[in-house]
Amino acid sequence: MTGERESVEASAGGSTGGRSSLRRLVRTAGNPYLLLALASLFWSGNHVLGRAIAGHVPPFAISTIRWLVPALLLWPFARPHLARDWPLIKRHRAVLLLLGLTGGTIFTALQYIGLQYTTAVNVSVLNSLAPVFIIAIGAALFGDRLAGLQLVGIVTSLCGVLVIIARADVATLAHLQFNWGDIIIVVNMAVAAVYATCLRLRPRIHWLSFLFVLAVISSAGTLPFWFWELLSGQMLQPMLLPFLTLVYVSLFPSIASYAAWNRGIELIGANRSGPFLHLIPLYSAVLATTFLGESLMIYHVLGFVLILAGVWFASRRA
Repeated sequence: MTGERESVEASAGGSTGGRSSLRRLVRTAGNPYLLLALASLFWSGNHVLGRAIAGHVPPFAISTIRWLVPALLLWPFARPHLARDWPLIKRHRAVLLLLGLTGGTIFTALQYIGLQYTTAVNVSVLNSLAPVFIIAIGAALFGDRLAGLQLVGIVTSLCGVLVIIARADVATLAHLQFNWGDIIIVVNMAVAAVYATCLRLRPRIHWLSFLFVLAVISSAGTLPFWFWELLSGQMLQPMLLPFLTLVYVSLFPSIASYAAWNRGIELIGANRSGPFLHLIPLYSAVLATTFLGESLMIYHVLGFVLILAGVWFASRRA
């Protein structure tokens, strides 16, 4: 009897310990700072892998697959919410089309096109320009108030961009010998800012419905260009790295990052979440120098400091 009682108590203790461990795991997984840091890490990995497969996977192929696979995976989970949200989706189809084209089709395609010509470190540092573009485009499209300090921030950040594009070489600026990959990424940050600014127009539908619709529009927008790539002879290379990259970009930057980022914003707000985007160039500096052999140059640091200073000025109140 004593042995049986001890066995039952041990079992109960083990069960309690298991439940306690599970609760700790759930609390850790729900930590907003961990979620935001992971979202930035997944986006950084997208830049590094996108650069690693340049020349092996055509940009429109990876852009289409990146959104087509999430659409297929999300369908069973989003279906019940779509049935309820369909009237709102139909009523706001123009807004959803705009968000899908800017936040998915154009943004994703330009990102992978830019990575054909510039480094993962450059792309990640230039990503930090997005908050400043959001402020500027919000003023242009919606009449958001633009204070003097915000103008100073925009100019300061643009100076940081020029430092990176010109490799801190004035002669490059004088002769306009820019890296077109950097130019494409800067334009892409403006496209991303249009998406972020217009999110205020998004209908109040379930996040799974929204992500599914975004994925469908995004993949449909790039699909014709993928067919054009195939007809022009640009094929996916049957290699392990491109295959693993396609799996990664279909799961992590498209689904996991989006879910983690939005949950983090729900928990601590957009203003406190924004600075976590600046982890992307730090992650990429480590990953790209380790796995791609890229170099972190002084102009990267100088440009990043100027962009951060610009973001700080631009986020100040009047």
